[in-house]
Amino acid sequence: MFLTDNEKRDIIKYLEADKPLPGKYRFLLFEDKREVELVWNGKTNEVNNVVLPFQIIEHVDEPREEKEIKLQPSLFDTRGRQLKGWTNKLIWGDNKLILSSLKNGPLRESIETQGGIRLIYIDPPFDVGADFSMDIEIGGNTFTKKPNILEEIAYRDTWGKGADSFIAMIYERLVLMRDLLTDDGSIYVHCDWRVSSYIRLVLEEIFGKERFVNEICWKRSANTSSIGKIWKRAQDSIHHFTKSADYVFNFQRKPLSEASLAIYSKDDERGRFRLVPLLVSGRRTGNTGEPWRGIDPNRRGKNGMHWVTMHAKLEEYDRQKLIVWPEKSDGAPNLKYYFEDNKGVVVSDLWDDIPSVGANRAESFDYPTQKPEALLERIIKASSNEGDLVADFFCGSGTMATAAERLGRAWIVSDIGKFAIHTTRKRMIGVQRQLKTDGKDYRAFEILNLGKYERQHFIGVNPNLRDEEKQQQIAKKEKDFVSLILSAYKAEEVDGFKTFYGKKGVRLVSIGPINLPLSRLYVEKVIDECLGKSITKVDILAFEFEMGLFPNIQEEARSKGIDLALKYIPRDVFDKRAIEKNQVVFHDVSYIEVKPIIKKQSVSIELTDYCVYYNQDLKEQIEQTLKNGSSKVYVQNGVIYKMSKDKDGIVKNEVLTKKWTDWIDYWAVDFNFESKREIVRFKDEKSGEFKEEWTGDYIFENEWQSFRTKKDKTLELTSVAHELEKGKRKIAVKVVDIFGNDTMKVIEVTV
Repeated sequence: MFLTDNEKRDIIKYLEADKPLPGKYRFLLFEDKREVELVWNGKTNEVNNVVLPFQIIEHVDEPREEKEIKLQPSLFDTRGRQLKGWTNKLIWGDNKLILSSLKNGPLRESIETQGGIRLIYIDPPFDVGADFSMDIEIGGNTFTKKPNILEEIAYRDTWGKGADSFIAMIYERLVLMRDLLTDDGSIYVHCDWRVSSYIRLVLEEIFGKERFVNEICWKRSANTSSIGKIWKRAQDSIHHFTKSADYVFNFQRKPLSEASLAIYSKDDERGRFRLVPLLVSGRRTGNTGEPWRGIDPNRRGKNGMHWVTMHAKLEEYDRQKLIVWPEKSDGAPNLKYYFEDNKGVVVSDLWDDIPSVGANRAESFDYPTQKPEALLERIIKASSNEGDLVADFFCGSGTMATAAERLGRAWIVSDIGKFAIHTTRKRMIGVQRQLKTDGKDYRAFEILNLGKYERQHFIGVNPNLRDEEKQQQIAKKEKDFVSLILSAYKAEEVDGFKTFYGKKGVRLVSIGPINLPLSRLYVEKVIDECLGKSITKVDILAFEFEMGLFPNIQEEARSKGIDLALKYIPRDVFDKRAIEKNQVVFHDVSYIEVKPIIKKQSVSIELTDYCVYYNQDLKEQIEQTLKNGSSKVYVQNGVIYKMSKDKDGIVKNEVLTKKWTDWIDYWAVDFNFESKREIVRFKDEKSGEFKEEWTGDYIFENEWQSFRTKKDKTLELTSVAHELEKGKRKIAVKVVDIFGNDTMKVIEVTV
């Protein structure tokens, strides 16, 4: 055994303080393992406890008005705004940090006030070889949108390195979820054959074997045809565990299949319901033509159970239309329900009555991992009650939130994919609209960011390394990352700055974090250094930008004499051939043009232009690899093309995005943008108390929106009019493109 002097002192310190040793020392000190232990590469009992403040980017309450909105003379807000109580949360970011911040941060108080999280359902991407691309329909053609760099890094680092990386990822998150659950709460983890056995063992280690309730088998496919030399896989597993022995559970029932030959009949002597089969097997047993009437009334089956001979009872069922008679005259009658009160049969752990979301189903959003609403409704009804708070931290297309809203539950859902957040936003607005039309209650929801990022949490350093080795790995990864980006940007490296890494012409170059969004906090540090060193021209490069960052931060910089340009780092920077051929394009953020239409005190907004500069896939490489007789869709400088190669190898390029509106998937208006300040709560490092602070931004209150759906691809370009108070007013317009990226523009009007 070899221990460094620092490690020995560290161990002595823990022993003297009577504290347990960190998990890494178990493998350094002891060779013997427990008799039964789940072990994987990189296992540690240490759980992330970082607390980052949540920033509210958008508030959605009133789905939208179809006619002009008048000013309300009343003292009460009659627009439908939710003025108090729990507001549902849609959170974009890494769920490890989200879970840690929910558990240890100021939002925990609001969660506990709501009664705590009663139910968690997660459906993590469990296919280690999965492609997380999205198909987008453009002009009758399908364009495959690749995941952004942040999503790709997250998926590659947690799923692409094999089962041990997946287990390490899910283990820490499940520990945090357990700690967030109420004592009577449940968790359901959805998986398939690839990781089901691992998930079961991890859950047993975290919750305890005694907290296992069921392994639910969901038959997701009715297709039983064989593919290759295997039994066709047509099922998923859903593992149900609880926090304690006393947990919420409501039995769920379903109608009895009409093919079944059994009913429940009441025993007059004992007053109990018992299962009584109609054992006639379709044969005639009497001369009446009704085979069930000819069975011997004194005949008993196993356990002394009477066969059904009670003509009156069956006739009563027949009058209630619960008996189904087959077309054949000698067929046996079938009963629709087990129970006389018509509630149906108690659902078992075999769920074969909920079909998967097919491409042609009404609820489909063409999201690859989308689950049927009926599946989530059953789970929510079983393990929560109306008003309870439920959560999903891999929300995908937002099915959990949809089902929860319709069933009167409060919810928190999150995802690392910006497209998932956007899909869920549209879906929840649709649910709000429908509930409003039906005269039913609905809750407001907020879209949140993790507002402050700490670089070391995202570098991807091996957590089991010693501290000195960690720092070395961090330094090397950051240096390699910076060198790669500067090389692709054709900038030279510079030293002596805190936030700047390079220089291109007269402009200094700053580079955002490796695998997290560029935050306002980071940009403010850049601005501070500019002011301190009289720097006036700056480019900031990043893979992703925090929601709601534009355009306020650029206007703020401009007011201080700084020309600040924000540019996206393209995925092509990882392609050496693209760098060598000078084909890498760092594109600017999108911009919006709008026109206010003012009539007396009423204002409506017309969307007049929208420009994007995206690139995905290189034209030259596609042309070299494209086979004769095939085609591929790609993006170049904000235009989507379809490249086709005929049987003779002749190449043709067709423009698919013929109008600027083809890029827009969604847009919304806030008619009084500066009415609600964005306040964050954070823990003061000195006092340990939670404090509130204005970020300098305002919350976008979504008052009107138009967006495309699978059924309706049209987009309105002029909003409904709002009557405003006289004077100057700032109006914000937000546009979300077909990739899920958002851009905002703020204009000032005088009414």
